[in-house]
Amino acid sequence: MISIIIPTHNSFKLLPCLLGNIKKQTIFDYELLILDSSSIDDTVCIARSFGAKVMVIPKETFDHGGTRTLGGKEARGEILIYMTQDALPESEDSIEKLIRPLLENEEIGAAYGRQLPHPGATPFAAHLRAFNYPPNSRVTCLEDGKKLGIKAPFISNSFSAYKKRALEEVGWFKSGLPMCEDTYAGSKLLLAGYKLAYVADSRVYHSHNYTALEEFKRYFAIGSFHKAEEWIIREFGKAGGEGLRYVRSELAYLAGLHKYHLLPLSVFRNALKFLGYKMGRNHKR
Repeated sequence: MISIIIPTHNSFKLLPCLLGNIKKQTIFDYELLILDSSSIDDTVCIARSFGAKVMVIPKETFDHGGTRTLGGKEARGEILIYMTQDALPESEDSIEKLIRPLLENEEIGAAYGRQLPHPGATPFAAHLRAFNYPPNSRVTCLEDGKKLGIKAPFISNSFSAYKKRALEEVGWFKSGLPMCEDTYAGSKLLLAGYKLAYVADSRVYHSHNYTALEEFKRYFAIGSFHKAEEWIIREFGKAGGEGLRYVRSELAYLAGLHKYHLLPLSVFRNALKFLGYKMGRNHKR
């Protein structure tokens, strides 16, 4: 059996489309588990109308890692699919394609799909998806860390699938992390001898039009995570080289679109990300 686990909060506008899409997927033996952080709208009613099992938790107890672990332990499936409420499968076989590597290869412990920008995404949001989710699939093992660095354990719980026994073996997601619980689990899985699959033909629409301040806060959280879990940096390398590659890629992307007026803004936003990351690394000071 497959379990689809989705944390929600006040998502009545998004949930009907998402759950309706899931209902049309080319998978049949699955359960739908909603982890709701005490929504004050019709989220819970909508979820139950689609046959979902709903676990309501106090809003203040939501935890990126702990809540997903709670759902995973409650789930009956051997394969756990984690999604976010704002991700939307692009095709009716997106989930089937996502789980295929886990069914076909005993060594693969987790897989994640390709994320496409939502219609109306800004050039910055669209480039981020193009940079992190290329058109070619790959399977990553621990040895690839020498070549890929911090990108080796990358995985996104906005659309991912795990073998439940693999997560149990590495101790699930860690509680109390500001974000990046998926990268934490990906790192643990690689170190345990599992492989990670990126499935480019399994696609969802998922993007955010972050403001510069929102990106600063996000990278502050990433910096805090890397400081708290420095073993990941020791095992796979620092994020600095990847950051520089991203800046160059974004400038080239904007120039290719003839969005030259956005180049100064790109420099500013990336400088703010760098500042946020460095401050996050030193957040205890």
